[in-house]
Amino acid sequence: MTLSRNKLYSIMLIACVAGYAWFYYNMTQMTGNTPVSVCLIKHFTNIPCPSCGSTRAVIALTKGNFIEALSINPMGIPVAIIMFTTPLWIMIDIVTRSQTLFNFYLKVEAFLKKPKYAIPLILLVIINWIWNISKGL
Repeated sequence: MTLSRNKLYSIMLIACVAGYAWFYYNMTQMTGNTPVSVCLIKHFTNIPCPSCGSTRAVIALTKGNFIEALSINPMGIPVAIIMFTTPLWIMIDIVTRSQTLFNFYLKVEAFLKKPKYAIPLILLVIINWIWNISKGL
C-alpha cells in the first residue's frame, strides 16, 4: 500500500518534530554521557536495539565529532541527514508545488524491495546490532 503525498509528508514532519523535541530534550538534560533512555527493547530485555545510541551520535555530529558519532552508532548519520533535510525538502515541494521528495521516497521504496539490496542492508543492521551489544551500549 502506497501512501499519498500529503499523508507521507505529514508523517515525516510529525516524526521530524518529535525527533527535534527529543534531540532538544537530550541536549538540555544530558549530563556527561548518560542520556535518558526510552528504548523499550533495552528496557525490557537489557539488550540494546540496533538504533540505540543514535541520539548521542546525532548530538556528537552537531558538535562536529564525526568519529565519535560513528563509534557511538553509525545509524546516527543517516538519522541526522534525514532529520535535517526532510523539513527543508518538504517546504521546497510545497512552495514549488512539486513532489520530488514523494517521488524519491517511491524510488527508494521500490529499490529496497529488491532482495539483492534489502538483504545486505538487513545484514548491516544486524552487524550494527551485534556491535551495539558487544560494546555494551
